Amino acid sequence: MSKLETTLTLILTASLIANVGLVLYLRSALVRLLSFSEELYDLQGMITNFSDHVNSIYEMEMFYGDETLQFLMEHARDFNAQLSNFDYIYNLVEKEDDGESEQTETEEKKETVQE
Repeated sequence: MSKLETTLTLILTASLIANVGLVLYLRSALVRLLSFSEELYDLQGMITNFSDHVNSIYEMEMFYGDETLQFLMEHARDFNAQLSNFDYIYNLVEKEDDGESEQTETEEKKETVQE
């Protein structure tokens, strides 16, 4: 082998190793991002449910006009509004879930037709 062939082989090997490493890192980063997205989506749902629950308690006749519950309700709404700034993150999971449910429904329809 000539010196040029050896140099090109080393560069090719280094490039392949770097590309494989970058692909593995990218996969790991995407898995962490999707995991975070799922957790944020769940948190958004929990805060919305909490806000609705506090609102329903506040509207009860026995608690109507209670300032503490009113402030708690306003705080929950503000927190929910602040969390909505991250819609673009947890929408990653929501869109993915919609696609999976549509695929599952299509498969169930196919199975029903086959029977």
